[in-house]
Amino acid sequence: MVVAPDGTVAGSVSGGCVEAAVYELATDVVASGRPALQSYGVTDDGAFEIGLTCGGVIDIFAEPMSRHTFPQLEAVADDLAAHRPTAVATVIAHPDPRWLGRRLIVGQHTTDGSFGSDRADAAVADDARGLLAAGQSTVLSYGADGQRQESGMDVFVASHAPRPRMIILGAIDFAAALARQAAFLGYRVTVCDARPLFATAARFPDADEVVVAWPNRYLVEQAAAGEIDARTAVCVLTHDPKFDVPALSVALRLPQVGYIGVMGSRRTHDERVGRLREAGISDAEMGMLSSPIGLDLGARTPEETAVSIVAEIIAHRWGGGGQPLRRTSGRIHHDFQ
Repeated sequence: MVVAPDGTVAGSVSGGCVEAAVYELATDVVASGRPALQSYGVTDDGAFEIGLTCGGVIDIFAEPMSRHTFPQLEAVADDLAAHRPTAVATVIAHPDPRWLGRRLIVGQHTTDGSFGSDRADAAVADDARGLLAAGQSTVLSYGADGQRQESGMDVFVASHAPRPRMIILGAIDFAAALARQAAFLGYRVTVCDARPLFATAARFPDADEVVVAWPNRYLVEQAAAGEIDARTAVCVLTHDPKFDVPALSVALRLPQVGYIGVMGSRRTHDERVGRLREAGISDAEMGMLSSPIGLDLGARTPEETAVSIVAEIIAHRWGGGGQPLRRTSGRIHHDFQ
């Protein structure tokens, strides 16, 4: 959440629970010029006053931000716009208050800034690159000078990885609806089809790019270029064996991919499995395939089917079971898989 000099607010930290209290914290921090870490929880006397009645604890780090305190901000924004992975590591707790707010900007092969200690810089940069590769953000704990297996210094690493990709193979009406849903969820969407008559930008306004190419060849090219990773979703909607079998033969053998789904009836699925086995796909590789694609929502229209597909992708990513929450117990939010 950003509180501007004129008092206006952009963004949110909790969806509304503690916004008023955080606004006051931010104005205090700006006035003092000193960063602060504040914890809010339902056990606090003021829980009902600040609105945190939904359970849990939330820690908020507030810091004054300017060209002086964060000179790398513009460069970070440029990296995000260019889809370059960047992590921002900030000291949020330390025995020496002068360390609070010190920052290290970590790229895949670069660092900028310093905590004031070579040892701390090296330790945090190494760990931040691991988090960046996994697309995770978290708080890391070290000794006061960056010693591992010790405590005293807490560093929040905010990973800004490029948007995950969804590659939709097959320029059909269902693909247009799926591209819209995927874009809404933050995916960088590519629609690929070998037929130029159907693969046009006008038919898929929500896609980031529309590619005219044979799907299997496109996947090979993208994998060789390092453009497919463990967060990538590949959705095959072609409905045509001459397209989907070669494409799946490539997708199921990719070194890393997040999700592979293919559309079709159960009869089509059985026939497709036979063709894939003839193409040499193993049982282990076949186990990666979601077919028929999507969760059982009773979907009928392209838009409803798109919701079904992205629901399965979300469940696959976070380990959800796809059951109504009223039929489950325990934590609502799953840990990162």
